[in-house]
Amino acid sequence: MNLGYACINMTLAAQSDKITTNRGMIKRTFLDKGLDYAGSLALLNVKDLQKIIDWNVKNKITFFRVSSDVFPWASHYDLDSLPQYDKIKSVLSEIAKYVKKYNIRLTFHPGPYNVLTSPNDSVVKNTINDLKHHAEICDLLKLSFSTFNKINIHCNGVYGDKKSAMDRFCLNFETLPESVKTRLTIENDDKASMYSVKDLMYIYEKIGIPIVFDFHHHKFCDGGLSEKEALDLAVSTWPKSIRPVVHYSESKSAHESNPLIKPQAHSDYIKHLPETYGHELDIMIEAKAKELAITPFLK
Repeated sequence: MNLGYACINMTLAAQSDKITTNRGMIKRTFLDKGLDYAGSLALLNVKDLQKIIDWNVKNKITFFRVSSDVFPWASHYDLDSLPQYDKIKSVLSEIAKYVKKYNIRLTFHPGPYNVLTSPNDSVVKNTINDLKHHAEICDLLKLSFSTFNKINIHCNGVYGDKKSAMDRFCLNFETLPESVKTRLTIENDDKASMYSVKDLMYIYEKIGIPIVFDFHHHKFCDGGLSEKEALDLAVSTWPKSIRPVVHYSESKSAHESNPLIKPQAHSDYIKHLPETYGHELDIMIEAKAKELAITPFLK
């Protein structure tokens, strides 16, 4: 079992020379300053990604989710059009060597605007472009063409007919390049009207895409399954050669005894690790305190 955290290292971000991979800008600034400024921020971001991964290894963390914001406004340009592209590529190549040396598992989780279930062609087109962007970063990092380095998304829309929406997901999946298809996973939702693990099995049975089980989400959208039953199903969708990834978080509302906070909201820390029911899992801890939340549980 490996424990991981997502995107931001709170320890390094608190330093005077703030280390972060999320440098960005508003759209007006991007339009004013253009590719040169976007490239300069991206170069700083990838250099800091290298520092974060180095910190992780020194602290016995070999599972990490890379931010989707490394390249500001990436949907508006090709990466190789950035003036700093060669330097960026060189840094990512060095990270790739480090990742291979220490067997680091890097994963991605593009945002909720990625909707392969959408009936809107422009939404699907934008989704495909964003997924291709994430796959390009995977390729620059020389990551495997497998769900060991997953690109994880939600279905993100029912549109009044869940089965039809899932059928659209499957049809749109077939249009994706292999660099995306081989890495893509789907995750259960935290609203009863959305997609449970039981629902997502329909997609798995059609296109073979693994399911990432989210323990916290399951509490709000269980599809009539117990936690163990849902986890067992999700694990069964993964290739036997790849350790399944699950997500774990706890309720901020429960932690703070505050009913005004949405129960789905994630707490800063976690009180315990989830029951794995005998499965070997890599557990992504989705707590707001990031690496600080998992440090007490590292062996």
